[in-house]
Amino acid sequence: MSVPTNIREITEAIRGGHTSAVEICRETLARIEQRDGDLHAFLTLEASAALERAADLDRRRSDWDRLPLLGVPVAIKDNICTAGVRTTAGSRLLEHYEPPYDATVLERLVAAGAVPVGKTNCDEFAMGSSTENSAFGPTRNPWSLDRTPGGSSGGSAAAVAARMVPLALGSDTGGSVRQPAALCGVVGLKPTYGRVSRYGLIAFASSLDQIGPIATNVADTAATLQAIAGADPRDATCTLAEVPDFAAALTGDIRGLRIGVPRSLLADGVDPQVTAAFDNALEMLEREGASLVEITLPHNQHAVAVYYMVGTAEASSNLARYDGVRYGFRAERSESLARMYERTRDEGFGAEVKRRIMLGTYMLSAGYYDAYYVKAQQVRTLIRRDYEDALTQADVIAMPTSPTPAFPLGERVADPLQMYLADVFTVGASLAGLPSITVPCGLSAETLPIGLQLIGRALDEATVLRAADAYERMARYSRLEPAC
Repeated sequence: MSVPTNIREITEAIRGGHTSAVEICRETLARIEQRDGDLHAFLTLEASAALERAADLDRRRSDWDRLPLLGVPVAIKDNICTAGVRTTAGSRLLEHYEPPYDATVLERLVAAGAVPVGKTNCDEFAMGSSTENSAFGPTRNPWSLDRTPGGSSGGSAAAVAARMVPLALGSDTGGSVRQPAALCGVVGLKPTYGRVSRYGLIAFASSLDQIGPIATNVADTAATLQAIAGADPRDATCTLAEVPDFAAALTGDIRGLRIGVPRSLLADGVDPQVTAAFDNALEMLEREGASLVEITLPHNQHAVAVYYMVGTAEASSNLARYDGVRYGFRAERSESLARMYERTRDEGFGAEVKRRIMLGTYMLSAGYYDAYYVKAQQVRTLIRRDYEDALTQADVIAMPTSPTPAFPLGERVADPLQMYLADVFTVGASLAGLPSITVPCGLSAETLPIGLQLIGRALDEATVLRAADAYERMARYSRLEPAC
């Protein structure tokens, strides 16, 4: 039989006796060894531990029916804590940090039978849109090695796109799951804020951060969300709402579904190929029985500015803990405690992280707090209300995931404003705390993936997944693979 590559194929093959969890793990590690030299998607591999875990699963046959992710290899973004395994957040400051505990999402994946195989590259402290801000070098896009995979979860997206693993976890603060998934031609979901526990996620912006899955198809995305979602007493922001059966929502039937389209947002700065793919996707959805509804999001034009005010202010606060005293990197030969603090942060943080800390500190400082941070929070409320109002007229909102296909590595490094605009279509859902998914919807003339984004009501991931699954069945772009 062919090598199983998705959750259903892997679990059925193991349960049917056609393969074993150990064999699946070995094949996965072999693919990583073969392909990752060019891509640099992984920072740390856990080969021995993964094989031991797979062997344990093979011995526990009586448990198999209770393990929905039986033997499924999974990659973990390197800002998600793994007990005893290096967790760097892409930063020199945490280059040798080994957490004493597992993140809740990792505990839940393992409890569901998944096999973590390694940690993936990311922009430092998840701050970036290209994975070029990693202290350990950039990840490359499997579709074209001179292009960015997106960020900050670029390593996870590239690993899935290159079929090194069928599944990965990323984190999404302003688009860091969806944008790299779109640029790498895979599926990425940002759940409702609070749907998935953040316990064990190294914080960037605590009112925005959310962990989400990246997979090759919508069904695997839904199955992963099923495994990791739900209340967690260790995260006070985690919702107590019941977790529905997401797989049951994948009916393929979208008759009567109302899709809101904010046409005014697509007027400027969008690559014509992205617009064409987006329009074609809407036509396909309409032919299947969905109806298109014109909506407006009048304050969304301010979303990028608001995001970079709120996000940097929270980053300034969260990253104050990295002082060289308790854990992580400490500068040597400092003549005083104050000088040690200064040198540790100067030598440990990269340029983009320093930029955001300075921006955030400025906005929180006396005389500027009301003018910038408070005002940004007020506009954030207006943005959230815009989305809530639009979602009374529509069941989901559709827009491109990224305004362009993957851009060349190095093209925007010296122009942070252009880099920030890569998130223009994703930050709105983050600020509003809404679930949002990207699914492949086409290829550019240079054979680079284009993503369709669908945004839903709070805690209504089921409808978002249903619409994405129906489109995926029609378009089948998710079946395309890069020639890496």
